[in-house]
Amino acid sequence: MNPIIRRCLLSVAGLAAAGSTVAGPAVAAHAAPVKGKGDRSADYEYQAQPNFFYCGPASTRIALSAEGKDVSQDELAAKLGTTESGTDSAIDVTRVLNEYTGGKYKTTEIRDEVATRAQVERLRADVRAAVDADRPVVANILGGARDVDGVEHYYPGHYLTVVRYQDDGNRVLIADPARPDEPTYWMSVTELANWIAGRGYSS
Repeated sequence: MNPIIRRCLLSVAGLAAAGSTVAGPAVAAHAAPVKGKGDRSADYEYQAQPNFFYCGPASTRIALSAEGKDVSQDELAAKLGTTESGTDSAIDVTRVLNEYTGGKYKTTEIRDEVATRAQVERLRADVRAAVDADRPVVANILGGARDVDGVEHYYPGHYLTVVRYQDDGNRVLIADPARPDEPTYWMSVTELANWIAGRGYSS
């Protein structure tokens, strides 16, 4: 099987621990701040996933909000082929993003179990180019990674959105649809690349 084909799936207990609910997604708008060189943010709207398997639709919706697209997670789930087993692939996310944006996105795989330096640099360049164009990046991740505060985030499979960078892309801001209690956190781009390793991202 192609290594990029991986599903998003949180356990019900894991989602509850993350603070998400099934009542409805939390929404918060984030205007792009005026930043200096090497620090840019997309103008996006955060929305939490309403259940344990909608991380793909929620992350895709966060990305599309920067384009001014107000699309429901249910509509995106139908287009992504999302089921209770999750969303199959970053390729599906790219396909659906391109349907709404006129083909602005591409899929990049990180095939190795640990990202190479070249793959880290590719991700950094892709995040910078995408966010500079007000186009958040959707990443398919697996396992655990630590943010810059040393907090570990662990998922058996998940999608999340990169909405801002600092230090010329060496630090990235994650908008995590499973964490409405802490919707964003900073991470080094190397840590993110290793979190994506074995999977892929849409930029």
